[in-house]
Amino acid sequence: MSVYIPRPFALREAAQVTRLIAEYPFATLVTPGATEPQVSHLPLQFFAERGPHGVLLGHMARANPHWQHFVDAPSVAIFQGPHAYVSPTWYAEPVTAVPTWNYAVVHVHGPAEIMDDEREKRALLDEMIRRYEGSRPKPWRLQLEGRPLEAMLGAIVGFKLTVERVDAKFKLSQNRSPEDRERVIGALKSEGYADAGATAAWMEAYARES
Repeated sequence: MSVYIPRPFALREAAQVTRLIAEYPFATLVTPGATEPQVSHLPLQFFAERGPHGVLLGHMARANPHWQHFVDAPSVAIFQGPHAYVSPTWYAEPVTAVPTWNYAVVHVHGPAEIMDDEREKRALLDEMIRRYEGSRPKPWRLQLEGRPLEAMLGAIVGFKLTVERVDAKFKLSQNRSPEDRERVIGALKSEGYADAGATAAWMEAYARES
């Protein structure tokens, strides 16, 4: 499974991947199956310092058959960053242009394996709770103990995806002139919806460097 990446939109620095996964951690996990691919939507934690290319950690319901297919073939986790429609009317010469879509996406490939150690699975849950609850005025915390905790942990399957390859595509008008990029950034900022503003911000961070 590969993604088409023209040269102007190709990854240049690993920090771009790290930022996108950190800001958009809700991934689409795809694992090939004998009859059809298994697809799950779930948050994943990226640890760049573990292994040569890093690892992704996550969990899913034990009732979800997806995890049983991890042994069949490597998986791919797709992280979709900001995206927005781009009108040709925003360019200096709109007559020779066509509508398009700006976006940033990362595909992380590698084999996934089940976490056999319950302590490792609990540590993953604690890490995710710290991340998503830690900044709240009254953060929720896991207070279950004994059998209720064992039952909860038994109802989920933790897994680790060892990163073997990363395909990153940042299509942010790098193939347009600096003038057109500035026009697109300004137009997106005035669109009035969150993804348009976020796409403009990513263009400011990355497209202007091209």
